[in-house]
Amino acid sequence: MVSPSPTSDQAPALGRAETPIAFIQAIATAYTQRGLRVDEALKKAQIEPKILKKNNARVTAMQMELFSGLAMQELDDEGLGWFSRRLPWGSYGMLVRASLTSPTLGLALGRWSRHHGLLTDDIHLTLTEHQGVATLRLEEARDLGVFREFCVVSVLRNALGVACWLTDSRISLTTTHLRFAPPAHADSYRVLFDGSTHFNADMNALQFDAGYLALPVRRDEAALKQMLQRALLLTVRPYRRDRLLVERVRQTLAQHPEHSRNADDLAAWLNMSARTLHRQLQEEGASLQQLKDSVREQRARALLLRTRKPLKQIATEVGFSNEKSFIRAFKTWTGQAPESFRQSA
Repeated sequence: MVSPSPTSDQAPALGRAETPIAFIQAIATAYTQRGLRVDEALKKAQIEPKILKKNNARVTAMQMELFSGLAMQELDDEGLGWFSRRLPWGSYGMLVRASLTSPTLGLALGRWSRHHGLLTDDIHLTLTEHQGVATLRLEEARDLGVFREFCVVSVLRNALGVACWLTDSRISLTTTHLRFAPPAHADSYRVLFDGSTHFNADMNALQFDAGYLALPVRRDEAALKQMLQRALLLTVRPYRRDRLLVERVRQTLAQHPEHSRNADDLAAWLNMSARTLHRQLQEEGASLQQLKDSVREQRARALLLRTRKPLKQIATEVGFSNEKSFIRAFKTWTGQAPESFRQSA
C-alpha cells in the first residue's frame, strides 16, 4: 500500500470519525503477534488506547492514515499482518511502478493484479470484463483469520485508489461484493465504498463501468516519485472529476438520437462546447465518429436479428440517408453484408 511516512510532530487533521475501530484493533493485533508495543504509535496518531476496547468506536480518516503508516514502518510490513509473510516497505509502490508503462487502465490494473501474486499467494486478484461491467475480484486462498475484513477492504480500496491515481479520475463503483457477513459497523461502508455494498456475497469484488478500462494512464515515473515523496495514502477522495465522458456520449447517442446529428447539438445536450467534447473524448482514447459507429452497429445488429424489417427501414432507423451507405458501413463494421449477417444468425 502506498502509504504516509509520518513524523512524530504530525497531528491528525480534524474530521468526522468514520473509520471503524475494528481496523485499528487489527493493526494492534499485528503488533502483538510481532511482540511489539503499540502504545507509541497510538500516541503519535492521537488515538486513546482505551477506545480499542470499545467495539463501536470510530477514528478519523487522518488518524487511520497516520497510524497505519507508522505501523507499516515499525512492522516493516505493508500488509499489516494480513499475509503469511511480510510485505517489506515499498512493496505496493513497486506494483504501481510496474503498471506505469501501461497505455490504458485495463492493462495497468491487469498488471497490478498479476504482480500482486508475486508478493503473496494468500489472496488472488483478477480483473475481468463482461457485458460492459468490469469486475476486480479478490479470492482468499487461505483463512485470513482476524485480519480478513481489514485485508479485503484495504486491498480493494488500495486497488481503486491506484486506478484513480493512474487515470487522475474519480472512478464510480456500481457495486461492492463482500463474502463476509455485515459487521457491527456496516454503516461505515457507505463511506468506504460508493455504490451499493452486498455482504454474504459469493465473491469479494468491486464492479464498475468497463468504459473506465479504456482510460489512458496519465502518470509517469516523475509523478510517482513526487507522490511517494509527498507520501500520500492513495484514496479516491482527491479525484472529483469522472472522466468517463465516453459512456455519457454513448448513452446519449443510443437514447436521444435527435441530439446526435452533429457535434454542436450533442455538446449542447451535454452542457459543454463542441471543442471540449472532442478534446475530452480524445483524452479518453475515443472519437465521436467511433462512438457513433459503435452505437449504430449495435442498433443495426439488434434490428437485423430481432425484426424482419427491410434494410431500407433499418438504414433510416440507424441514421443513414440511404440503404447503400448503410450496407457499405455494415460491411466495414462486421465484414458481412446485412442480409448475410441476418441469415447466418
